[in-house]
Amino acid sequence: MTAEQPIRVLVVDDHVIVRNGLEQLLGATDDYELVGLAGNGREAIDLVEQLQPDVVLMDLSMPVMEGVEATAVISERWPDTKIVVLTSFSDHQRVLSALEAGADGYVLKHADPDQILAAIGAVHRGGAPIDPQVARVLLDVKRVGASGRGVLTDREEEVLRLVQSGLANKQIGRRLGISERTVKAHLTKIFHTLGVADRTQAALWAAEHLPAAR
Repeated sequence: MTAEQPIRVLVVDDHVIVRNGLEQLLGATDDYELVGLAGNGREAIDLVEQLQPDVVLMDLSMPVMEGVEATAVISERWPDTKIVVLTSFSDHQRVLSALEAGADGYVLKHADPDQILAAIGAVHRGGAPIDPQVARVLLDVKRVGASGRGVLTDREEEVLRLVQSGLANKQIGRRLGISERTVKAHLTKIFHTLGVADRTQAALWAAEHLPAAR
C-alpha cells in the first residue's frame, strides 16, 4: 500500500510487551505512523481527543475502562476515527459488544503482522475486516438471536439489573463508575439484543429471564 500521508494509528493495550511489539510493527513501514500509546480505555479517549488518529487499535480487557466502553465513547464522539479491535478474546459476548459499540473491524492477536496492517488499511478505506474465527462466532450469535435468546455481557447485565431496580442513567453511571453517555450506549445495545423498545420492557424482560442476584 502506498499513500501520500501515512495512516495515523493509536495503540491501546494494557500489556507493555504488546504495545512495544505494535510500535515496532508500525514503525517498520512508511505507510503507518504511530501517534500514541494508551494502557486503558480512559487514556485512549483522552488521546483520541488530543491526537485525532485515523485508526485506533483497541484491546478489550483492560483496567480502569475496558475496550468495549471506550469504543462506544470514541465511536460516538469521533465517528471519523476508525476502530480495529485487537484482542485474544473470541467469545461471542465480547465480539458482539465490541462491534455493536462501533468497532469497524476485529482481528485476533495471534494474527500475522501483515494481517494486522491490512486490517488497519482496510478500515481506513472504509472496509470492515473480520477475522475468520470471529466471523464464525458472529454466525453462532445470529443463530442464538434467531432462537429468541438475548446475549448480554456481564456489564450489560449489571446495567439492566440497575434499570430493573429503578435507577436513572446518571445514577447507574455513578454506581458503576462510568459516564452517563456510556450507560446510554449500553442501553442501546441491550434494547437491540433483547428486541425491546424501552426501559420498561427491558425491566420486564429482566424480571422474567435474569437469575436472581447473589
